[in-house]
Amino acid sequence: MRIERDDLSRPEVEMLVEYHLREMHAHSPACHVFALDSSGLRHADVTVWTVWDDAALLGMGAMKHLDDQHGELKSMRTAPSALRRGVARAVLDHMIGEGKARGYRRLSLETGCTAPFEAAHALYRAAGFVETGPFAGYSDTGFSRYFALDL
Repeated sequence: MRIERDDLSRPEVEMLVEYHLREMHAHSPACHVFALDSSGLRHADVTVWTVWDDAALLGMGAMKHLDDQHGELKSMRTAPSALRRGVARAVLDHMIGEGKARGYRRLSLETGCTAPFEAAHALYRAAGFVETGPFAGYSDTGFSRYFALDL
């Protein structure tokens, strides 16, 4: 597995972003989907990483700079063909390391709260994240769960 910073210029990455958005809208009310589209992921305060096995795209993750001490994890997605291969944990560990390298004191994330998100909740807990409340302008709508990791 190879993890690299990505500029979203490859079609297979764009397809994974689109798949991620479709899945988010399939499992949450549209007004409660906070996933970034490609233009949002290209914003200057967002860094995207992709995971590859040779030329095969396995997954992705992104980090949004909130302030000098706080980053937000975004767009965690494993390609359907790569599920249960450790892709999500690899990109999560990479982003935790990047957060530490940036000097962040905390990483936070927002995710869904329904059954399709339970595997993600387990992943975040296994990496040391704890459930918290809303942050960075999010509000408690009943459709999200919030996690944070103190670095």
